[in-house]
Amino acid sequence: MESNPILVVGGGPAGLEAARGAGELGYPVLVVEKTPVLGGSPILAPYAALTPDMEDAETAMKRVIDAVEADPLVELRTGTTVTAAEGELPELSVTLAGPDGEEVVKVGAVILCTGFQHFDPGRETQMYGYYEYDDVITLVDIERMLKDERVVRPSTGEPPKRLCFVQCVGSRDRQIGNEWCSKVCCGIACKEAIEIKELLPSCQVFVFYIDMRMYGFWEDQIYWKAQEEHKVQFIRGIVTEITKRGDEVVIKGEDTTMGRPVEVAMDVVVLSVGMEPSDGSREMAEIFGLPLESHGFIETIDGPLNTVSTSKPGFYAAGAAVGPADLEDSISMAGAAVMKAAGFLRKQLVGA
Repeated sequence: MESNPILVVGGGPAGLEAARGAGELGYPVLVVEKTPVLGGSPILAPYAALTPDMEDAETAMKRVIDAVEADPLVELRTGTTVTAAEGELPELSVTLAGPDGEEVVKVGAVILCTGFQHFDPGRETQMYGYYEYDDVITLVDIERMLKDERVVRPSTGEPPKRLCFVQCVGSRDRQIGNEWCSKVCCGIACKEAIEIKELLPSCQVFVFYIDMRMYGFWEDQIYWKAQEEHKVQFIRGIVTEITKRGDEVVIKGEDTTMGRPVEVAMDVVVLSVGMEPSDGSREMAEIFGLPLESHGFIETIDGPLNTVSTSKPGFYAAGAAVGPADLEDSISMAGAAVMKAAGFLRKQLVGA
């Protein structure tokens, strides 16, 4: 007896890995992605290179997308959303809204890979001047420039002579309610700083940080490389205000190592914006009746020993849908979710 397909919601790195894994195990898979393209943030942002290995993002994601598209057990639906669900797994009726209208399909298990959204640095406060000053941009903005191999001041179109990153924008901030570390921002800032120095060797690059958080091998792979090989300058401090003085953007704050105020003029300021729960995660949690944890991400059970199972049997979540995650986390969790989903379906088929 063949099972109903595993529904994977989200066609980013975690969703694609879940689809690939399920197909390799011999289970039919239905991937639903709301945007017209597969690949998630690495393609949509678009990323220039992946952290920390610096592989071209488009090349890396194409390898994964090609593998999924070539699997006859995987059905891909782009430009499609889940709008309703009725019944129980493994005979859950799910309504899909796509380019050709609505359709109801039966699914046997569900893996949510609905990703994250970037913090809007102008939403809560104007201390960063994001909507006021053209030369205050975000990690995503500079990533697009790096993708085009052209880093410039937005206000003039000229290459910057002095550029800085400001860390923990929208993360580790109790005042706005984002009481978590977004995990990847420090590493991504180091990766981008290296890329900027490779494109513009004469540009002075600074990183203003509360404390640098490098996970696993990132310390050696990108942090020390940025500091020692590319002479990126790291300043431990708290930025309290970003203003404009003439043609320059001025960083005001405190150097917490030296215990003194700091005021530095820059051509470009890059805000290292953190991760927040995506609208898609909240919408899918409501449709499938899944609880959110206290920070607004999809809640999983059993703590660090079970990072992908939700409170409802047969429903799993992976990647940034359950909290801040890097690509390695997302891929590993997707693999775990597939094994759990396969186990759930096997038990249903054998009547265990």
